[in-house]
Amino acid sequence: MPSIDSLEALERAVAAFEVSDLALVIEPAAVAAARRSLDESGLLLLGEVHGVRENPLVIRALMQAFGLTALALEWPEELGSVVALYLAGDDLADHPALWLGDGRITAGHLAVLRERAAAGQLKLTLFDGVMSAGSSWSQRDEAMAGRILARAEASSAEASGLLAVAGNAHTPTEPTSLGVPLGACLARQRPGVRDIRIRYGGGRFYNLGPRRFHPQPGPPGLHRHQIRLHLYRGSLILDLPEPGEATVPDRDARGRDS
Repeated sequence: MPSIDSLEALERAVAAFEVSDLALVIEPAAVAAARRSLDESGLLLLGEVHGVRENPLVIRALMQAFGLTALALEWPEELGSVVALYLAGDDLADHPALWLGDGRITAGHLAVLRERAAAGQLKLTLFDGVMSAGSSWSQRDEAMAGRILARAEASSAEASGLLAVAGNAHTPTEPTSLGVPLGACLARQRPGVRDIRIRYGGGRFYNLGPRRFHPQPGPPGLHRHQIRLHLYRGSLILDLPEPGEATVPDRDARGRDS
């Protein structure tokens, strides 16, 4: 089942998720670009499509590849105490913000976070906050960028830097048709920051319901089954050829289906 509607089912899904090494190939030019971003800005951004099973494994692989322990996620900051207690070994407490259903929060994320915390390799920040009525898309992103910067400042003594993960509409480092994304806000304060965009092949994801990707042709020389981080026309691209549907806590799924 891609969606689950009880805490007990979520706990079972977390326990069943296999936390394993992702066969990620990182080309030398991409290594150099990502390291420059971390060295110059203290930050590296990752833009995902929410609801893909492999997303947390991608996060884990990048943290391992670049020696990172600081991670920021586009999760509601009100979940901070719930997640902190869970990562310390407590049972997962129920909270309305767990059940967004848009794929930001998945069983795989919770499994990976707990594994990283148990290994002493995680300092976590949740940076999506409550906005006042009438706030614009750009204002929300500016507020999220401010929370990321506050965490980056607090951890400035850590030489490794911070990986910030958000939906891929939020991570570009220049303004887009939607407005000024958090990536552009961060770039004003931390010149040199780079974003990695995950490019998904044909497959499935879960965002308020099961969905499919439209297959995207890759660049020349792309191996059909290879998960690869590379530079393409100056951009950092992570190819994920066969994405799968994540298991997502979503208590409203049945109501939307009826």
